[in-house]
Amino acid sequence: MAGNLTRDEARERARLLTVQSYAVELDLTTGEERFGSTTVIRFGSAEAGASTFVDLHGAVVREVTLNGTALDPADYDSAKGRIPLPGLAADNELRVVADCTYSRSGEGLHRFVDPVDQSVYLYTQFETADAHRMFTCFDQPDLKATFELTVTAPDGWEVVTNEAPDTVEGGRRHFPATPEISTYITALVAGPYHVVRDEYRREDGSVIPLGVYCRASLAEHLDAEAIVDVTRQGFAFFEEVFDRPYPFTKYDQLFVPEFNAGAMENAGCVTFLEDYVFRSRVTDAAYERRAETILHEMAHMWFGDLVTMRWWDDLWLNESFATYMSVLCQAEATKWKGSWTTFANLMKAWAYRQDQLPSTHPISADIPDIRAVEVNFDGITYAKGASVLKQLVAYVGRDNFLEGVRRYFQRHAWGNTVLADLLDALEETSGRDLASWSKEWLETAGVNTLRPVYEVDANGDFTAFHVLQEAKPDYPTLRSHRVAIGLYDRTAEGIVRRRRVELDVVGARTEVPELVGDKRPDLVLVNDDDLTYAKVRLDEHSLRTLVEGIGDIRDGLPRALCWSAAWDMTRDAELATRDYVKLVVQGIRGVTDISVTQTLLRQARTALQQYASPQWRREGLDLMADALYELAHEAAPGSDLQLAYIQAFVPVAASDAHLGFVAGLLAGTASLEGLTVDADLRWTLLHRLVGTGKAGEAEIDAELKRDPTATGERAAASCRSALPTAEAKAAAWERIIGGELPNAVFRATLGGFVDPDHSALLVPYVDRYFAEVGRIWSEWSSDMSQTFAEVAYPFLVIEESTVARTEAYIADSEPPAALARLLSEGRDGVARALRARAKDAAAS
Repeated sequence: MAGNLTRDEARERARLLTVQSYAVELDLTTGEERFGSTTVIRFGSAEAGASTFVDLHGAVVREVTLNGTALDPADYDSAKGRIPLPGLAADNELRVVADCTYSRSGEGLHRFVDPVDQSVYLYTQFETADAHRMFTCFDQPDLKATFELTVTAPDGWEVVTNEAPDTVEGGRRHFPATPEISTYITALVAGPYHVVRDEYRREDGSVIPLGVYCRASLAEHLDAEAIVDVTRQGFAFFEEVFDRPYPFTKYDQLFVPEFNAGAMENAGCVTFLEDYVFRSRVTDAAYERRAETILHEMAHMWFGDLVTMRWWDDLWLNESFATYMSVLCQAEATKWKGSWTTFANLMKAWAYRQDQLPSTHPISADIPDIRAVEVNFDGITYAKGASVLKQLVAYVGRDNFLEGVRRYFQRHAWGNTVLADLLDALEETSGRDLASWSKEWLETAGVNTLRPVYEVDANGDFTAFHVLQEAKPDYPTLRSHRVAIGLYDRTAEGIVRRRRVELDVVGARTEVPELVGDKRPDLVLVNDDDLTYAKVRLDEHSLRTLVEGIGDIRDGLPRALCWSAAWDMTRDAELATRDYVKLVVQGIRGVTDISVTQTLLRQARTALQQYASPQWRREGLDLMADALYELAHEAAPGSDLQLAYIQAFVPVAASDAHLGFVAGLLAGTASLEGLTVDADLRWTLLHRLVGTGKAGEAEIDAELKRDPTATGERAAASCRSALPTAEAKAAAWERIIGGELPNAVFRATLGGFVDPDHSALLVPYVDRYFAEVGRIWSEWSSDMSQTFAEVAYPFLVIEESTVARTEAYIADSEPPAALARLLSEGRDGVARALRARAKDAAAS
């Protein structure tokens, strides 16, 4: 939002105004830079004669008429994106005629030209507050209204909005008014999209029309049937558990180019990252992730779209609820029955990482303005919140939880709510007082650590057992945790659970008398079954069991929890990086869950690139590459594991032999039975060769000629900025800071620039980053400036001087709070890496 709407401004506008309807006419045939946008808003005012403002960004305003009186278009404040509205009546009609601007940043109405066939594709992205880039509006979630669109578009285009069109006359389409919804979930997608139509038929015979869309040049790769299958499973599950029909008239899912997020829950018109149309082979983990995203956005149709938060303080309610419900649906209604294992290994790792940053915040966050919320789409809002909701379900009972949610929908349909509205409904159905639970879990920050401490006698039996709970001094809250403690023994069938005890851990020390007299197992696992949100530590005896045979743990969830504990200990410099890498190398054979496999291999690579002592790093790369080379040759031909091993092998290949194999796969002189070297894998191979100096511009140009697609263009841009020369880095830097690159190419260029093997080449860009970040933050759009601040930060220059430079910049420049937050997170990452490197060096 150009004017960065504050919470106080939004509250005052909501107090004053009641918005009834929008009628929006758009003309998409006026040129490549701008489009026509005419808006009529009908709204009431609580105070006759009062003044307010309406939002409009990046526009040429031609006419403004309020209640029949022409206002001066010159009063439009383009810097703030606001049109002043003086002298309101009790009932008002505002008409604004403007020319608005197409976006290349993925915000507002984004315009993309397909390099394959030169076709133009448009789509909107309005969250958090970018609807006013397309039409004049009061752009805040609690001023709901109906939206009636009329769109003029070129012949042959598909035009998709929240409703299906009721009239089509040539290129002009009229869409009937929506129910009362928020501005940020309105949508428009237009262009020569390929579409597959289907339906979800309920048992009573009623249907929900379905549509699955993608660019025409991707149509051959669109597996619409698989997408529709998950969609049907989701509708059946959600309509049953919510006991409320899907609230809109149709359900379109559109895979759009250059999308900044994973997906967006526009009402009945959901947009997705185009990477979810798999043009090359991927493992089942990617299909599982896509299914979770589909179900996440579908859950939003009820929680977010039907009932919407009043202000962005409660963003977590939307995102945490949708995350929890999507995993629950996936585990119970689809083929991915192990989704909670994936959640424990992937989503909670994200939450734990975010919760240990200096910018950690309560789940129910304080959001004073729009820029604050735009950096809050983080691991607290999504993953920690969902983890805590999972615990809340255990606390109040699943049936009580779902009945409370049903009452919440019934009471607040088409309205706006705050956290207390949901808690009130859950208190009614469960009989529990949730005030203390909310204060403990939602209104405090930080993550607790749980440690088992015990004593054994000469026979190896427990004589005492308790759980210690710890908290960081800055966030000292000790919470109440419902946990299970699992005792695991080595057997002929592997490491299996012998006993499970469930209890409440409260305060700093909790005795567990139930375990006194039990024989000490080979592995003690606190938080077995992943009931609570807490970091877990292993006692020395259990850690030895883990190192010797983590792959022997038979069940996926406890194995994932042990892996998570080991990774967290590595990040906290309690376990040497080399020991963690060796643990992964030795134990990865026992992991058959492909999602967990790929997560572990990514973490091991990160450990090598950032946490390993520089003196051991090359040895570690060769150790991991040797193991992955062997595993890839042992794996079943054409299997997911084979592909996962190769995808993990390529970025760590460093020796001449390993890089020779990479080059051979790309050239076709080397092969692996069952492995198809398709377009995306070819770019992965080439990127590694480019980054290590084994290939250059000529090879990049040749590969782009072979793959002249949007994906190919992004991959080529990434490769060019990954060339290991000072000249290439300088050229990439100028492209990055120039502000001319479209969002997707910009991200790709940045991604290649920050190659982990090029830390020495990145040293000169520490000062250059701090010379530019303030200007870019103030001049660029929100998403682009945030991406630069995060990704261009010199996190690979792991030196004390980087920490000091960051602290000096924050102190001297006093950047806006949202930027200061991102800088402090970058600084914390470098400081963490320094501690981990010191731990690893000591292990030598």
